[in-house]
Amino acid sequence: MKSIHRKSLGQLGESIAASFLEAHGYSIVKRNIRTPYGEVDIIAVWEEEVVFVEVKTRASAALGPPEISITPRKEQHMRDSAMYYIQQHPEITADWRIDLITVQIKGENFPPIIDHFENVIH
Repeated sequence: MKSIHRKSLGQLGESIAASFLEAHGYSIVKRNIRTPYGEVDIIAVWEEEVVFVEVKTRASAALGPPEISITPRKEQHMRDSAMYYIQQHPEITADWRIDLITVQIKGENFPPIIDHFENVIH
């Protein structure tokens, strides 16, 4: 596979994740929301629940599976970003959670491997 620039790889992974969520009944509300604590990749709604989604994409297995890049510090940033967004939108009264979607792109002739981890941060 041609070398993919890191930002382009991330954008591709987020698009794949958004399509995956929509195919599984989620409604995408917003993408790439910036907060003082970091960026929220996708905000979606599943039934009556608001879902903040972190997307991790890899094009190579050399660094291990994408989920291992979620450090305790990243978890805290994800939690703080979600809480900040909720505080800035008092109209949101639904329950919420933080999910992780990993996308592994093996090559142009192979479908991406997508894993969805629900409620990864408590």
